Amino acid sequence: MISKKFMSVAVLLLGVFLQGVVGNAVAAVKVDQAAPDFSLVNSKGQKVQLSDYQGKYVVLEWTNHLCPYVQKHYDSDNIPSMQREYADKGIVWLSIISSAEGKQGHIDAAKSDELTATRNAAPAHVLFDAEGEVGKLYGAKTTPHMYIIDPAGTLRYAGGIDSIKSANPADIAKADNYVAQAMTALLAGKEVTKKLTPPYGCSVKYKG
Repeated sequence: MISKKFMSVAVLLLGVFLQGVVGNAVAAVKVDQAAPDFSLVNSKGQKVQLSDYQGKYVVLEWTNHLCPYVQKHYDSDNIPSMQREYADKGIVWLSIISSAEGKQGHIDAAKSDELTATRNAAPAHVLFDAEGEVGKLYGAKTTPHMYIIDPAGTLRYAGGIDSIKSANPADIAKADNYVAQAMTALLAGKEVTKKLTPPYGCSVKYKG
């Protein structure tokens, strides 16, 4: 007969194994490899699929309007100005909210549209990921956490929005904007020099 102690150890080992599988799945999302496809609902109730934008550059931005680091980039117009500039260039900007229901940053569609309007923001879509499946698929850790996908569907940049890890808007002008640098290089047909940087901000408020 199998002892309770043996069963407990087996369950523990199985849990460790499954954690490793999940970890490997996240780690498999790498720069210069295919970006995983996904489908989420936007603030208008429409389904938006990443692969619908094949042939265009796509920026993914994980966001939480109550996070001071996100507020830094919105209140200063840093992110909204990038969104407007990129929209004019045909670049698709997708803002993703992975805050679970009941946690900081979780909002409904009406609040999302209100924030877009009052902040003069211009994402192509605000997408809701309350279950956290897409955030975890991409390994999104912070708000903001930024990704750039090229027209062929390849992930070309992942990491922080810039080089100064602070919530102070005064630091924006002094920082290297990694997203802008990467996009400028890509549009010029050049190699991105910093493809992977450490993200900074508030932790993504995942479910569970």
